Amino acid sequence: METNRLEAFSDGVFAIIITIMVLEMKVPHGSDWSALQPVLPVFLSYVLSFIYVGIYWNNHHHLLKACPHVNAAILWSNLHLLFWLSLLPFVTGWMGENHFTTAPSALYGGVLLCSAGAYYLLQHRIIAAVGCDSKLARAIGPDFKGKLSPLFYALGILASLIEPWIGGGIYVLVAIMWFIPDRRIEHFIEDSHPRH
Repeated sequence: METNRLEAFSDGVFAIIITIMVLEMKVPHGSDWSALQPVLPVFLSYVLSFIYVGIYWNNHHHLLKACPHVNAAILWSNLHLLFWLSLLPFVTGWMGENHFTTAPSALYGGVLLCSAGAYYLLQHRIIAAVGCDSKLARAIGPDFKGKLSPLFYALGILASLIEPWIGGGIYVLVAIMWFIPDRRIEHFIEDSHPRH
């Protein structure tokens, strides 16, 4: 099977996730600048989640471009990733509405942790489909960022149980680490599809 239907479906889910998140932001009651203060935590949690969705969309796009075909394992792994990402609007809203308190911040980190695990699984299903000795497998290599992220998310969850703002800071740190798309896969795609 080709990847185009999987890409189209996934792109639609990413777009819906962002739409739901922005609809969670309610317009403040008031016309002066101070009316924005109560919605600031909601806005900050939205910005962080929007960046995470963008990071996943970028890396997901590059990963699927490197995949010549899909099989059932890839389809289910992709759905597994989309399931966890689809929970982002809920935990984003809960964390923002409750001003980054303990339980919402910890659950937010839990969704990030599960999303990272699901992406790792999808990546390995794709590598298994193209071959463990393929150029893609070599391009991904030891994947230090992919292995560090779950550790940081776990630390963020633990920190959120003590001081939620520290946990939030750790989530921001991981987002900064992933902000630039994975150039290893971009180089693989460029090598596989040379320009004429």
